Amino acid sequence: MVIDITKGENNPILRKKSPKHGKVTKKTLKLLKDMEDSMIATKGVGIAAPQIGVNTCVVHITVNDGRDTFPMINPEILERSEETEVETEGCLSLPGKWGPVERSIWVKAKFTNDKGEERVMRFEGFEARIVQHEVDHINGLLFVDHVPKGKLKIESVEAE
Repeated sequence: MVIDITKGENNPILRKKSPKHGKVTKKTLKLLKDMEDSMIATKGVGIAAPQIGVNTCVVHITVNDGRDTFPMINPEILERSEETEVETEGCLSLPGKWGPVERSIWVKAKFTNDKGEERVMRFEGFEARIVQHEVDHINGLLFVDHVPKGKLKIESVEAE
């Protein structure tokens, strides 16, 4: 089921650090499916549970150049490259806002998958950027927090 995206730079749901998610249940799987549906419907490349109004440490990202989706429960970045790159980012929760964000070019993350199994994986390039962006969401951070002062671009967004 597609759920409306929570919006607003000062929205308390988006600014609150999410608690760890418990074990994988049918309710967790429904949340993951709703997140995936909402991400696909809005043409996003990643989504965190707070973006659909649920404060829990669950994210869903796209991998393989957007061909596949990938759920992560309680993701935690264990390591990150010292080498970084700056790319323009936007966010489903901040439509019409864009800005340059410096991120590590690779990260190693620990998480639980949708089968309840703990995994450790390395993500590189755009996938690493998505993981960092979504982990920020569950920690109450938004991409605009990383944009240098005066570099945020704001476009007019038409009402849907």
